[in-house]
Amino acid sequence: MSEITPGQKFYKSQIQYLESNDVESILNNYHEDAELVGLDGLHVKGSDALRTHFIGYLGHLGSIKVLSTDKFTETDDSIFFEATVRTDLGIAEVYDVFLLRDGRAYRHYTGVKSVRPHDK
Repeated sequence: MSEITPGQKFYKSQIQYLESNDVESILNNYHEDAELVGLDGLHVKGSDALRTHFIGYLGHLGSIKVLSTDKFTETDDSIFFEATVRTDLGIAEVYDVFLLRDGRAYRHYTGVKSVRPHDK
C-alpha cells in the first residue's frame, strides 16, 4: 500500500473543509499572504480577504460535494486537478492549481469549466 503524498494530503483536507463549510480550517491551508486568482477576474490576497471570499463563496454555493477527481497531478511544490462537484446551483466541472510551500498554499488558481443543472 502506497503512502499518501503531501499533495494528496493537502487536497483531501481542502475537500473535507469545503464540504463541511469549515472556513477557518480552509484558511489554515493557506499562508497569511496567500493569493487566490481566477480567470473570471477574481483576485483575493491575504487571510482577511480569503475569509470574506470563502464565506461568500460557500454561502453562494449552498453546499458542495466532490463527486469525482477527474485528473490529478503533483510536483514537489504544487498540485493541479480537475474535479466534478455537486452544489445547490448544479453540477460543475472545476479545475484548481495550488502552489505550496511548507504544506500550505501561497497561490491558488481556480476556474469553472462548465455548470449544468441537476438532473430532474
